[in-house]
Amino acid sequence: MTMIFRPAWDYMLLAVGIVLFALVCGLWAVVALLLLAVLPASAGRRVGRFGAMWVFRIYLGAMEALGAWRLDLRALDSLAGMGPLIVAANHPCLLDAVLIVSRLPDALCVMKSALLKNFFLGPAAKLARYVRNDSLLRLAALVARELRHGGQLVIFPEGTRTVGDPIGPLTDAVGAISRRVGIPVQTVIIETDSRFLGKDWPLAARPGLPLTYRIRLGRRFDAPRDVRAFTGELQRYFTRELATRGVAGTAEPVPPGVTDVPDPRG
Repeated sequence: MTMIFRPAWDYMLLAVGIVLFALVCGLWAVVALLLLAVLPASAGRRVGRFGAMWVFRIYLGAMEALGAWRLDLRALDSLAGMGPLIVAANHPCLLDAVLIVSRLPDALCVMKSALLKNFFLGPAAKLARYVRNDSLLRLAALVARELRHGGQLVIFPEGTRTVGDPIGPLTDAVGAISRRVGIPVQTVIIETDSRFLGKDWPLAARPGLPLTYRIRLGRRFDAPRDVRAFTGELQRYFTRELATRGVAGTAEPVPPGVTDVPDPRG
């Protein structure tokens, strides 16, 4: 595609991505509302999580076919059927949960209260028995209750999208939950060549497409005895892994107000 038409094509792909995401989530929300009324909790949990996986997988596959991004998420497939785990990943952008859940048929997510009230995401989250992001003690209790039914908790130790390179400060949530439930922590490294939809990305900015996302499995940590010490060890581990691989910080920071960001790959 010529350089003249490339910006217009990229903006069109971004618009298609927004519409398609709203469409697939909206359709699944309607189905989830109906299923909530008829399925018992145990069946709803299974159907809700399996359905979320396929909704996100279809969305990501469609956008990849259109040329929006290139994905390598195969490493996550080995976790399916492995039993209860805490899947802890770095958080470079808003797509991270979508990427991970698209490969895990029994993913348990932590969501903000506002999202649970959102029509496009709320009904599906309730069907899958996702838990609300509450105080640390209450969150640990809610997760412990859900993990008794199985599943794999997807959580971002930073608590928000990455601020700074290569990773922001971690909270004690992962260690506290792991100690409470006695389940190991499987680290996941998300590698990307763009800051698109990161904390510092202006909404009107155009990324260089296709974007690249790769996920690999990191070290698996046993449930800790000392939460603070564990958080420090996890911080050092992520920092080392991300810094040595040049992850998520390969592009220059996006200055505020920029409306057309050049592709860092040229």
